[in-house]
Amino acid sequence: MLINATHINLLHVCHRELWLHYHGVRMEHTSQTVAEGKLIGETSYPERAKKYTELAMDGIKIDFYDPKENVVHEVKKSNKVEEAHIAQVKYYLYILRKNGIEDPSAIIEYPKLRQRQVVEWEDGDTKKIEAWKQMVEDIVTREECPPLLHARICRSCSYFDFCYSDQPDTPSNS
Repeated sequence: MLINATHINLLHVCHRELWLHYHGVRMEHTSQTVAEGKLIGETSYPERAKKYTELAMDGIKIDFYDPKENVVHEVKKSNKVEEAHIAQVKYYLYILRKNGIEDPSAIIEYPKLRQRQVVEWEDGDTKKIEAWKQMVEDIVTREECPPLLHARICRSCSYFDFCYSDQPDTPSNS
C-alpha cells in the first residue's frame, strides 16, 4: 500500500476525509478554500520556482526543495491545522532520509500570516511516522467510512456538503 504525505496530513485532520480521499472520493475541485490555498502557494513566492527544485519520490511531491541547504519549503494558507502540516513535512523528511538525504529540515510558511514554522527531525520521529503509516492503513482498509467529525473545521472543509447533506445536525463550535 502506497501511503503519501496527503494521507499523513489527513490522518491528523479527519479520518473520514482520509478514508474518502483514499477511496477516490475527491471534493477539492469544488472548494473555494482549496482554490485560495493553491493560489497562495503559486503566487506568494514567484521567484522560488527558479531557485528551488520540485522533487517527487516514494509517494511524495515536494513543490520547493532547496538541495543546497537540504530544506523543504511548504506553503500553507493558514495555521489552523498546524499539527497536520508538521506531520506532512515530517513525512517528507522521513522519505528523504530513507532515500539517503542526510539531515533534511523543513520550513512551513504561512504568507498570509507572515509566519514561518521550522521543522527539524527529532529522535523518535521514525517510530512516530511508522505508527502513523499503520494508522492510515488501518483506517483506509476499513469497509465502512469513519463517522462524521462534527467539528468547527468541518465548516470550511471541501467535503462539508458531501458529509452533511442528509444530517440534521451541523458541526459544533468546538
